[in-house]
Amino acid sequence: MLPSINLFNNIRLRNKLLILYIFCVFFPIVVTNIVFYNVTTTNIKNQKMHDVNLVLDQITYDFISVVDQAVGISAGFYTDSRLYEYFDENYERTIDYIEAYDFYLREYNSYTPLYYSIQDISFYTNNPTVLYAGGVRPITDITKEQEWFAELSNVNHPIFVRTNPIVESEVFSLIRELDYYKDLNERKKIIKIDLNPVTIRQIFNNVTFQGNVYLINNDRVVEYSTDNRFDWREENIHYNDIQRQLGDDMIQLDERYLPHNYLEGWRIVGTISEADILEELYQSERFIFLLASLNFLIPTLIIVLISRSLHVRIARLLHFMKKMKNQNFEEIPYHKDEDEIGELTNEFNNMTRTIKKLINEVYIANIQKKDLELKEKQAQLSALQSQINPHFLFNALETIRMRSLIKGEKETAKIIQNMAKIFRNSLTWGKDWVTVEEELALIECFLEIQKYRFGEKLEYTIEIEDGTYENIIPNMAFLPFVENASIHGIESVKEKGHIHITIKQIDSEVIFRIVDNGAGMERDKLDRILNNLKNEESMGENVGIKNVYYRLKLYYSNNFSFSIKSNPGKGTIVEIKLPREGK
Repeated sequence: MLPSINLFNNIRLRNKLLILYIFCVFFPIVVTNIVFYNVTTTNIKNQKMHDVNLVLDQITYDFISVVDQAVGISAGFYTDSRLYEYFDENYERTIDYIEAYDFYLREYNSYTPLYYSIQDISFYTNNPTVLYAGGVRPITDITKEQEWFAELSNVNHPIFVRTNPIVESEVFSLIRELDYYKDLNERKKIIKIDLNPVTIRQIFNNVTFQGNVYLINNDRVVEYSTDNRFDWREENIHYNDIQRQLGDDMIQLDERYLPHNYLEGWRIVGTISEADILEELYQSERFIFLLASLNFLIPTLIIVLISRSLHVRIARLLHFMKKMKNQNFEEIPYHKDEDEIGELTNEFNNMTRTIKKLINEVYIANIQKKDLELKEKQAQLSALQSQINPHFLFNALETIRMRSLIKGEKETAKIIQNMAKIFRNSLTWGKDWVTVEEELALIECFLEIQKYRFGEKLEYTIEIEDGTYENIIPNMAFLPFVENASIHGIESVKEKGHIHITIKQIDSEVIFRIVDNGAGMERDKLDRILNNLKNEESMGENVGIKNVYYRLKLYYSNNFSFSIKSNPGKGTIVEIKLPREGK
């Protein structure tokens, strides 16, 4: 078998399903949604950029069209010889000028209503015989000091400027010198065509363009802009300074250069924020998120339900198999599932019923046989006990005690009374549980007898907490250890012996502790006693300890604690912890 297949054999089913979900559902769905979102974002951004560029091209085209209209009008004046004659003529009388104005210039006033993009047409001349009115202005020293006049003198083509930025901040003018006819050039003649600022605003403030538009001259100074964050109307704002203040999310579109020589170096630039470009995507983001969530949640829910169906039933099957190991043969609640796990559950239940049937036929029969043998032995023991009349012994001990009292031997009478109590308790069958107080009374009787035997060689002390007396413990659970301490511990040494008994309760436990300073035990002997406790086949040596240990195990299972510590020549410590049980 391939190593990669063997690798999965050591992974729990839940983890296998989790790996399957992560690599076959979670990652593919997440990656697919991320790719879908990125592709959608890129497509929308590209489409939006294309649309924005088209709008900026339209703005550029409309602006050039307006300028071209002004250029076309100026070209008509530029080649009109009558206009040259009009401005070169010396008018001796005012009436002569007025008649010439009506004949030559009044018809030109019709251009303004014909072209909505033209606000005004005016002429500049240095002919002192004309009247400066009706669109005719003189060339004065002030006029000569203006920038456009100096620029016009250095070129042989029309110029396009933003005239008088302080007063008319949004008025653009096309200015041209009328010098086409050299022989009719006695006077200086200039035509100035002002564009309509409303038309300029309509062109640049295109509602379909969500960013800002900048009209830049050949010195990269902003001549017009829709960006109101900068005061370009009252001061010269360099576009490079604007670029440095643009945020990281701002996108600058390609610069559109204006083609004519009178617009040499002029360009139109557009900027737009990435958020404006992706506004449609953001508006659709909720739908995309909902679609991605459905794409993620529905497969996840289906896989979770299927995985849970597999894992829960397999875990339940494993649970009942482990219970079978402890001889608990329960059938699995079967809902007639028709898949492989359902068939496995059905076969397990069939096996369980078969095993229970075999147990009933074989195992229980053996138990009944053992029970009969045990009853036979109990009958033999009862027959043996019936041969001894305990009442006869009790009456004899009571007679001895009374005669001792009559003779004044009170100590002997007390010892005989204690012996009778112990003997009566040992012959009381069927009483498995006693209180701590009853057990303690029996221990005191035994210690008094031992103290009578050993005299001053034995001393004992008993400490018991209040509230411990009423706890229920197995009959004679502590007495055998007191007996061992006095007989095997104290009796074997020449020095004075002491037995200290403590009974207390901590939390939910009753703790019995007996300490003696007797002979103690070697480590090998102690290990042998502890190992013999694990051997349940035969009582062997240390019958008293084994008897107590087995009865505690029978009553409490593993819910008790038993420990022995001993050092040769120093004594032995026995500690028993039992669960608290009241009357």
